[in-house]
Amino acid sequence: MTAPSGPTSTLPPPSANGSAPPARPAPQAPARRRMRTKISSMRTALIAGTAVLIVVLIFIIQNAHAVSISFLGAHLRLSLAVALLLAAIAGALVIAAAGTARITQLRRIVRRERRQPDPGK
Repeated sequence: MTAPSGPTSTLPPPSANGSAPPARPAPQAPARRRMRTKISSMRTALIAGTAVLIVVLIFIIQNAHAVSISFLGAHLRLSLAVALLLAAIAGALVIAAAGTARITQLRRIVRRERRQPDPGK
């Protein structure tokens, strides 16, 4: 007994007059998407923050000469690098304070909405 020489298929041959539906490709498994977790987002933020910190440090190191600074009546003479570092820290603190205020505001709104009874029920 011999095996069939041509490819075998369970689909009927297409019709010569075009009335047969076109052959559909085999369904493929859906592409796997990467899951975004809090840890992966935090890791990405840490990498980006480290890159920014490196750029800031290079800028500070290249600008290390002494400068005179006047702020709110105080007169200081210190390294430009230290002044830039202090300005960056102050900016980060302002951003953190604004973010904390917004989160607190949103939490109060959510708490207030939970306490109020739903008028539709």
